[in-house]
Amino acid sequence: MTAKHLLLSTLAASTLSATALGQSSTSHQGMTPEILLTMARVGASDISPDGKQVVYAVSFPSIEDNSSRSELFVVGFDGQGRKQITHTPSGEYAPKWIDQGRRIAFLSPESGSMQLWSMKPDGSDRRMLTDIEGGIESYAFSPDETQVAFIKQIKYGKRTVDLYPDLPKASGRVINNLMYKHWDEWVETIPHIFVAKLGEQPVAQSLDILEGEPYQAPTKPFADISDVAWSPDGKTIAYSSRKKEGVAYSLSTNTDIYLYSLETGQTRNITEGMMGYDTHPRFSPDGKSISWISMERDGYEADLKRLFVMDLSSGEKTWLTEGFECDVDETQWASDAKSIYFLSCIKAETQLFHLPLKTRKIRQITEGQHNYTSLQLAGKYLLAGRQSMAAPTDLYRVTIKTGEALPITQENKEVLDRLSPITIEKRWMKTTDGGDMLVWVVLPPNFDPNKKYPSLLYCQGGPQSTVSQYFSFRWNPRLMAEQGYIVIAPNRHGVPSFGKSWNEQISGDYSGQNIRDYLTAVDEMKKESYIDPKRIGAVGASYGGYSVFYLAGHHEGRFSALIAHAGIFNLEMQYMTTEEMWFANWDMGGAPWDKDNKIAQHTFANSPHKFVDKWDTPLLVIHGELDFRILAGQGMAAFNAAQLRGIPSQMLIYPDENHWILRPQNALLWQRTFFGWLDRWLKK
Repeated sequence: MTAKHLLLSTLAASTLSATALGQSSTSHQGMTPEILLTMARVGASDISPDGKQVVYAVSFPSIEDNSSRSELFVVGFDGQGRKQITHTPSGEYAPKWIDQGRRIAFLSPESGSMQLWSMKPDGSDRRMLTDIEGGIESYAFSPDETQVAFIKQIKYGKRTVDLYPDLPKASGRVINNLMYKHWDEWVETIPHIFVAKLGEQPVAQSLDILEGEPYQAPTKPFADISDVAWSPDGKTIAYSSRKKEGVAYSLSTNTDIYLYSLETGQTRNITEGMMGYDTHPRFSPDGKSISWISMERDGYEADLKRLFVMDLSSGEKTWLTEGFECDVDETQWASDAKSIYFLSCIKAETQLFHLPLKTRKIRQITEGQHNYTSLQLAGKYLLAGRQSMAAPTDLYRVTIKTGEALPITQENKEVLDRLSPITIEKRWMKTTDGGDMLVWVVLPPNFDPNKKYPSLLYCQGGPQSTVSQYFSFRWNPRLMAEQGYIVIAPNRHGVPSFGKSWNEQISGDYSGQNIRDYLTAVDEMKKESYIDPKRIGAVGASYGGYSVFYLAGHHEGRFSALIAHAGIFNLEMQYMTTEEMWFANWDMGGAPWDKDNKIAQHTFANSPHKFVDKWDTPLLVIHGELDFRILAGQGMAAFNAAQLRGIPSQMLIYPDENHWILRPQNALLWQRTFFGWLDRWLKK
């Protein structure tokens, strides 16, 4: 743990800081859902080999078209000379500089499926590099750029038509094992890593480096290219995979790092015996070592993310971040192979860090009320994405020595300049067990402490997900405050960035200390004269939705309106209908039928559905029918229960959305329904 981390952990519960954001001398207006949902969204970026230019993608959602398009831009690393280099209806994604900066590679569906293309930096001379049947999903060039690795979906299992060719129109699925569904899909394809040599003509043939293996590589749901890495000599590919199927896959998080030799076709597992998630392999620039992010325990998806490195000649493994009780993300080796840069969230703010291998003394490079979201080394600088509760992601040039950050993109400047200033306070509150809890308090524009305001308790999902300085295009604290609400967002027990014990408290105790933390945050804020105690709502999604359903039967008159999105209503049904059983086993403590398991029995005894007789508060339920993590039946059951009890209630159900709400018009409907419900009950 760093000295700064130790210092932060000693802050008193009464500590209060406030930051005013979005100040502008222009005339102001309020943020609306329409403004939020049409803001530009900065995507993938890459810095040129000479360190002078950055290429990046920006997506532009359209409510009218109910879709989004992505265009590519270049800008100087000093923030000057921004230029749009693509103007196509098909869109361009994932740009990378190639050919010593003379060309830019990117993904585009222009040909009818997603393929790899290249062009000159001014957008001219577009050339198709791959023509792979069915398209590809992401890519990574070999260091000499003569080969490319890419992710492609392959068929998995047998369809009904394979079993019964005479029933080609039958829609039923014959299921024989678990993990037949995942997040929002029936698992009929899995990702594999393919390698191809580039030439004058678009590549049509490639090598599946997992040929014949029924395993995902990289693993779903994201199957990201960040879990694939080339060795500096281009002879080896490292990748992450959980080589299990069916019930075994559903019960385990034991994902390993494999090395595939392009010369011999042999594969070697270098993390065998390391039982948790092993992901994000990175070769050192000199090719002597490899690093990766590792969790210790099998079946625990929210375990501490540790940074490991292995000497490739000796096989010796070293835990570089031992004693550092915050997660490691987005690693990159220094060019001299003597240190590693990474992201980590500490006390609900994600910053950039530097770790020399020799001393292992972690140095925090940046500080401030924001989240860094990405990093790329560029000489004495880092190219980094950054966001906050006040503003979406932009790209920054960060000086490694001082942490000074220069914005090089300002994609939403005109919009943000027109918005009224907003204040986000950082408060520390004592929990009932004597802990120190950080609570973000977001105040409405033109806040007047002499007035009384309605307020919202924001219940975080995850459950182990920090309420950091994030910017969401759905659960957006700024948008809530812009509608006249004070937002109370606690980092209750069971979230990372406050130490290992704080994070792990929630496992097996969904209805315990973390629920008391929510009530503490509300009760502490009710002491403020500007909080109207009769106009407080509670809102949340996923585990946050569970929290709302549970609070509905236990809030003792604190709330006047409730909203639960994709929430767990019946824990026993959740255990038996979700797909990742490792998650249910760890968080709930075990199965409902294990009567001797005290933790599991305590969990199921406190299922929200068992306290419906105590419900008395207006409730809005939102759910997507393609949500295979928490089935839509959970939301329907809660709504039905409220209706049968005579509780004022409403349900917004989406037949074509999953755990998230992705389509622009559906997202706008979500926001209008969300605030319509709150305004109805909290602005009387």
